[in-house]
Amino acid sequence: MDSQTLANAIRMLSIDAIVKAGEGHQGVPLGMADIATALYRDHLKFNPADPTWPDRDRVVLSNGHGSMLLYSLLYLTGYTQVSLDAIQGFRELGSICAGHPEYEPEAGIEVTTGPLGQGIANAMGMAVAEAHQRARFGDAMVNHYTYAFVGDGCLQEGIGQETISLAGHLKLGRLIFLWDDNKITDDGSTQLSISEDVAARFRVAGWHVCEVDGHDSAAVSVAIAAAKQDPRPSLIACATVIGRGLPRVQGLRAGHSARLFSDDAAAARALLGWPHPAFEIPSEVLSVWRTFADQSRPAYRAWQATHAALPSSQRRQWDRQQSATLPDGLVASLNDYKRGALSSDAPIAGIIASAEINDLLGPWLPERLVGCADLEAPTSHKRGLTAFTPDTPGGGYLHCGIREHAMAAMANGMAAHGGVIPLAVTYLAFSDYERASIRMAALMGLAVKYVFSHDSIGVGRNGPTHQPVEFLASFRAMPNLYLMRPADAVEAAECWEIALGIDDAPCALVFAKQDLVRVRAPGLSGNPCAHGGYVLQPAQSGPRQVTLLATGSEVAIACDARARLEALGIATAVVSLPCWELFAEQTEAYRQDVLGSGHLRVGVEAAVRFGWDQWLSPSDLFIGMHGYGLSGPAEQLYEHFGISAEAIVSAVQQRLG
Repeated sequence: MDSQTLANAIRMLSIDAIVKAGEGHQGVPLGMADIATALYRDHLKFNPADPTWPDRDRVVLSNGHGSMLLYSLLYLTGYTQVSLDAIQGFRELGSICAGHPEYEPEAGIEVTTGPLGQGIANAMGMAVAEAHQRARFGDAMVNHYTYAFVGDGCLQEGIGQETISLAGHLKLGRLIFLWDDNKITDDGSTQLSISEDVAARFRVAGWHVCEVDGHDSAAVSVAIAAAKQDPRPSLIACATVIGRGLPRVQGLRAGHSARLFSDDAAAARALLGWPHPAFEIPSEVLSVWRTFADQSRPAYRAWQATHAALPSSQRRQWDRQQSATLPDGLVASLNDYKRGALSSDAPIAGIIASAEINDLLGPWLPERLVGCADLEAPTSHKRGLTAFTPDTPGGGYLHCGIREHAMAAMANGMAAHGGVIPLAVTYLAFSDYERASIRMAALMGLAVKYVFSHDSIGVGRNGPTHQPVEFLASFRAMPNLYLMRPADAVEAAECWEIALGIDDAPCALVFAKQDLVRVRAPGLSGNPCAHGGYVLQPAQSGPRQVTLLATGSEVAIACDARARLEALGIATAVVSLPCWELFAEQTEAYRQDVLGSGHLRVGVEAAVRFGWDQWLSPSDLFIGMHGYGLSGPAEQLYEHFGISAEAIVSAVQQRLG
């Protein structure tokens, strides 16, 4: 069957779905239909009967507004969850065919895309994970490609250039971008906002670049074949006409997302020679599309045989990593570290405690991949790891350069790929550059570990630009993200244990730059941090009159204030709240027992009050920040802003009269 007929099946399914929904983005599926046909017909390794086969090729629709391209492909090639009924429900509540692709690997949707640029960085992360696993397990187990459908918008976003630069540097030869080079964005011609040679950006960054007619399916297929043989990442620049097949809008700005009507669908049928009713794909066309997966069956069977023949220890290791199961002995190792921390009175910087814990994870979690945005020295999370480079793809440390946004989105791609545990390390003040990616991880429920250092005014002399007083509140407002702020090395070990055990949500582990004294005394069993909050020090001099609630480095300040208040005969307890999200998941009875009732509560945190009122009443006190910080020694800043034991005692005495 000719490729034009096959591509027109994508076009008409997309048009019919968009017309029925009353909205959508037709530009991508109509313009890229021939490109997608070449990929699925001639190259893609996949199995709709086993959508999460680990050695499948990955396809990312980075220009996610064109979601009907992906849904059409999934239906045509036989993914059962994307049925014709689901496509007819495009953009309707409950349909898997949402307005933008939403992460559902069982349906063939590899990642959530929509914010432009996220998908290409996700694809880079998938290519990193593939290279890392291939270096460890061999070509027979890991031998696939990552393809991304890419639009002009993805390449105009700043994350686009970060991705181009880093992927070229890492020489990710199994990463292939298929660029819909139609020279149109939502505003109109790309000449309105860009004048450089986009393909040259890739060439300068070390990519293999090929430019073809995107409506010549055979030429696209030849270009993909060449890309697969090149050791560099590849860009195939496909010159296309936006909205191709719709006479009223093709080649125009309206081709992007102008509303379509039944008359448009009729005109497209006439132009494309497609006499079939809406949503009808002739059996002879559908049967050809369904054969494309058959070409992968020999590779699928060979992979299954290879997996079955692995030495038992290697197969157990592979299966454990693919299922994201923690190895036996890991928790015991963390408990050993915790016992050592409990027996030491030496202060330790919060981020260095995390670095020590990260180091001990090495023998247990060889699948761990640590990315750091050019802050290896102050964060120290490279201990025991070799760098991931083109020559050593089995290395566990990625030098991401000053590219926080791409680093975070790349970590999401690694997690979506599976088989690796990604960490993304930087200062908390720079997390705003990662925020869109962190939100996407929370939406997808990806188990990425974001590790942050320099978490408060304790940063000191670097000043307010590096003192993230409002960031804790903003992350606590993000659904499905667990933020953990440990008070000492003991809590750090417990929070790491919790984070490693969470496989359906990202975690933000937030650590202090400055030295932390040990606040945990021996005697508490298990992992109290797993409850999110717990009574660290109970009241001693009588029924509780005051509860001091604190997180991170301020827990030590609260403990100092408690000792002074107790000496004054004011019965005071200290509650550590390292993870509000976990604490909110506990029973009301547990929370009430920890927080107490009928007495004064005082929140203590070197951050703004926003969010604290879920634990404090209007008459309670908050000791913290009310604006931005200043440059100066950390200890002086705490005194200047009134975050001290003396300030707590004074405020409590004044309130109690």
